[in-house]
Amino acid sequence: MTATAPPFGPSPSASAPRRPLAFAGLLAALAGVVFGLLLAAAGPASAHAALTGSDPQDGAVVAAAPKEVTLTFSEQVAMGDGSIRVLDPAGKRADTEDAPRDLHSGSIVKYGVSLHTGLPDGTYTVAWQAVSADSHPVSGAFTFSIGAPSETTVALPDSEAGGGLVGTLYGIARYAAYAGFIVLAGGAAFVLACWQRGAGARPLQRLVVRGWMTLTAATLAMLLLRSPYTGSGKLGDAFDLDGLQAVLDTKPGAALVSRLLLLGASALFIAVLFGAYAKREDEREKKDLTFGLATGGAVIAAGIAGTWALAEHASTGIQPGIAMPVDVLHLLAVAAWLGGLTALLIALYRTPDITADAVRRFSRIAFISVLVLTATGIYQSWRQVGSWSALTGTGYGQLLLVKVGLVAVLVGIAGISRRWTARLATGGGADTSESRPIAVGTETSEAHPATVGADTSEAHPTTADTDTPRAHPAGVGAETSQVAAPATPATPAAPEEPEDPARAAQLARQQTAVATAEKKRIRDADPDRSGLRRSVLAEVGVAVALLAVTTVLTSTEPGRTEEEARSSAPAAAPAANGPINLTLPFDTGGENGKGTVRMDLDPGRTGTNVAHLWIDGIDGKAMDVPEVKLAFTLKSKDIGPLPAVPVRLTEGHWTSTGIQIPIAGDWNVAVTVRTSDIDQTTVDKNVKIG
Repeated sequence: MTATAPPFGPSPSASAPRRPLAFAGLLAALAGVVFGLLLAAAGPASAHAALTGSDPQDGAVVAAAPKEVTLTFSEQVAMGDGSIRVLDPAGKRADTEDAPRDLHSGSIVKYGVSLHTGLPDGTYTVAWQAVSADSHPVSGAFTFSIGAPSETTVALPDSEAGGGLVGTLYGIARYAAYAGFIVLAGGAAFVLACWQRGAGARPLQRLVVRGWMTLTAATLAMLLLRSPYTGSGKLGDAFDLDGLQAVLDTKPGAALVSRLLLLGASALFIAVLFGAYAKREDEREKKDLTFGLATGGAVIAAGIAGTWALAEHASTGIQPGIAMPVDVLHLLAVAAWLGGLTALLIALYRTPDITADAVRRFSRIAFISVLVLTATGIYQSWRQVGSWSALTGTGYGQLLLVKVGLVAVLVGIAGISRRWTARLATGGGADTSESRPIAVGTETSEAHPATVGADTSEAHPTTADTDTPRAHPAGVGAETSQVAAPATPATPAAPEEPEDPARAAQLARQQTAVATAEKKRIRDADPDRSGLRRSVLAEVGVAVALLAVTTVLTSTEPGRTEEEARSSAPAAAPAANGPINLTLPFDTGGENGKGTVRMDLDPGRTGTNVAHLWIDGIDGKAMDVPEVKLAFTLKSKDIGPLPAVPVRLTEGHWTSTGIQIPIAGDWNVAVTVRTSDIDQTTVDKNVKIG
């Protein structure tokens, strides 16, 4: 039986499924799901500088109008015009609208604004917004009252700075920037340190270039979104030139511009790495160029990592002089491990000649990276968390525990990959030199496009082990050496027809495709290589989730800061869970003077509340009384009694709206019931309202 090449189109055996595309789609979907869930759980960027105090305090009732309002923060913040606004009950500005005054004293970070004189009694709203020292926007609002609480037309903002569509887009850009840096730095390091021949591999070239493009695009997006992210929250302000100029004058803006300049230098590095370096044949010259590229690349990568360290968590808080270089080391170790892992995965799937030596070198680099990550991670965790209670009782600590768990899973899978690597290096006595790929376990000869009629087992896999003659398409026949042609009577030689160049080129492409498919089949049949690919794929999948958690972690308030803010804030009584329900029996002493008051206070916390009261007789039926009064007193703060006058709705049912509870605490609720012109009584009960 002879095998004949199909006349048109590639051989069916050459149509191998494109697993890398499916793998890329899987990772993209995983990244989207994990990052989306984390964004939904985390909400807008949490405050890294916390409001630790104010004068007047939140919910306070003061006897006379203060001259100013001051705010105290846990760390340095940047404020501009309109950063602190005080609004009266009608919603008009009660402050002088001047820029906030810097009232720092030692380590105390305080700002204040002056108020107009002669302010009337009522409830006032203080709204503030600033940028913390680690580049994240912070905002908030609270109320205080002069004389007594009152109705107010001012609605407290229902969202924090850095939220909404702009906050989501900025968060995505942050994730993309981290991912781009990891792929760019880690991919280039993999080529230089593990597999120098990979500089000529197109899949690795595309990986590193796409990492550079992603980081550049994300940095530009963050620079444009910075102004609305820390200010108005409107996407249209991204192209406001005044806002962009203001961003460039800030530390985060300068860091982003510096990153763009370093990316320009990295573009030249990439051009040399995949250009002159990939083509260099002389070993001595290539060694010198390797040293130069490694040195220059390390400097550029450290500089790019430094743009994060100089503008975010590491630049503020305790020990910034130590924290910033530690943060740079942490980022570089992440890039070397996870970026190199991505490059290895691409090489295993897309390049047939990745060597066992290259895999072993990366395994050693990954091990060193994990050690560096462990050391720097422990220091960063102590610095940002500070206590065991913050580790479990704050959002930052809980996210950190998730990150540690993912790292543990990743290290476990990496251990499996190391075992596969060891088997590749020692299995079957295979040659693991730089010239011998780990995939090829049998000797196969590749079809060459120029030798269309040559006998190759790769090009004709179905007849590789037979002694039958091979059929050659018309016009391309070359006599094979396997079977002699039968003798035939001598006949006059017929003139040869000229060979069709297009047909020859098509057959050459077919034979090359068949040879490539056979090579891929042999490569995929290697159980050691397949096992390594599966374990590396699992590592990359966990790494995608780990990167998403890390991105959200960098925009979450550190546990140490959150705990300090809690300890600095005024103590408040525990809040009741939902509406407060009270039952108060009474006896006015007159005829039909006994009964019970059932009261619901909703929502039962500071701010505006609604009270419903039901008056029942001793028979349990609704009892009609001529008058009911309410009063709230917080004795520990000398507040009250704050009166409330319920309105009769139906027989035995009264209600009072707009009840202002200015501050959390243990309140005394007093209900006065009058059953006749002369018979009345007051019953009371203490309840915690938060």
